[in-house]
Amino acid sequence: MLEAMVKPLNLLATEAIPAVPRRAHPVRMAFLYVPNGINMVDWTPKGTGPDYELPAILQPLQELRSGFQIISGLAQDKAQPNGDGAGDHARASATFLTCCQARKTAGADIRVGVSVDQVAAAQIGSATRLPSLELSCDKGQEAGNCDSGYACAYQFHISWRSETTPNPVEVDPRQVFDRLFGNGNGPEMQSARQARDAHRKSILDFALEDANRLKSNLGRTDQRKLDEYLTSVREVELRIENARRFAASLPDYSKPTGIPKDYEEHMRLLMDILVLAFQTDSTRVASVILAHDGDNRPYPFIGVSAGHHDLSHHENKEEKKQQITKINRFHIAQLAYFLKKLQSVPEGETTLLDNSMIIYGSGIGDGNVHNHDNLPVLLAGGGAGSLTAGRHWKLDGKVPMANLYLAMLERIGVQTAKLGDSTGKLENL
Repeated sequence: MLEAMVKPLNLLATEAIPAVPRRAHPVRMAFLYVPNGINMVDWTPKGTGPDYELPAILQPLQELRSGFQIISGLAQDKAQPNGDGAGDHARASATFLTCCQARKTAGADIRVGVSVDQVAAAQIGSATRLPSLELSCDKGQEAGNCDSGYACAYQFHISWRSETTPNPVEVDPRQVFDRLFGNGNGPEMQSARQARDAHRKSILDFALEDANRLKSNLGRTDQRKLDEYLTSVREVELRIENARRFAASLPDYSKPTGIPKDYEEHMRLLMDILVLAFQTDSTRVASVILAHDGDNRPYPFIGVSAGHHDLSHHENKEEKKQQITKINRFHIAQLAYFLKKLQSVPEGETTLLDNSMIIYGSGIGDGNVHNHDNLPVLLAGGGAGSLTAGRHWKLDGKVPMANLYLAMLERIGVQTAKLGDSTGKLENL
């Protein structure tokens, strides 16, 4: 948001437009998913309200304490078997944003429900270049049996555009970048990419003339802001190119999912691009799968050599639970990185984090028992002043997760009476 835009926006405010929340900056919404539940003993804070004690897993968020709230007591009843038997990992993912019961099938007749992000995208997506972004560190699988008779589509997707159609995920940061900053024309994008690679030019080189023309009409503050934005875009693109060249120069090996090779760098690169997407108002809705439910990758770089899913069945053995805590804390460190990035982007007297709503959580509570109540849920951001951050909020009973989503939809300007198994909007958010 440049200072030069403020006057035109004020003039537009006098025109007749649909009744949506009147704010200086748009509200963004993102959902980050982590698999296999959490070591809830090291997740759940002691105390409630603003004076709670930050637990071990959440320690990487210490500097951001005033920018998020932990919500205890939310549940996904439709992730329970409800007569369908085993398959908690598939149901956890499929239900996380839809709050609907997934039809148990490994065939093509999959069915669950429309996810909250797509409810939002359907109503506000026309205001941005991309209605929504679906990112993942794991390639999605569309076919096959992945969990006790449930189709793989359930386990590798959390965003569903219709009851029967999951949104494909983007795992390659370069492809996401091209979608955001290419011209949208397939053949032209391919031709531009070839020319860029051949001459080692940045996407920005093709737009510098326009950027310089714009810059000449801006004030000093706006010129500096434009320079910062162009620099940040170039930095991300260079990191993508470096990651690709590094991978290509390695000897033959079994490549991990996506680019780059390093899992942490992959997550952070996707988060960097998501910040750019929100900053440029290219989209206001996104979902990110940090790892699919049932994922069994080891984490040797933090001292955990056993598989994540195997460890989640910890049998109440303290050694295994502490290794789960290490994995959980590692993922939270990536969330902290993302939130600090959002916080570093100014929007007038506020920040991008102030104008965002970021859900972080899992569709399973304790991985050992596969429960779907008292879920680990964290809500970050200020929602343009509409959220009460800086607290631990403990709800009474088993409150449907869908009630939280209805309250978030209202804050982004989307009105809907029902979502999945909702019983009403969550008040006092």
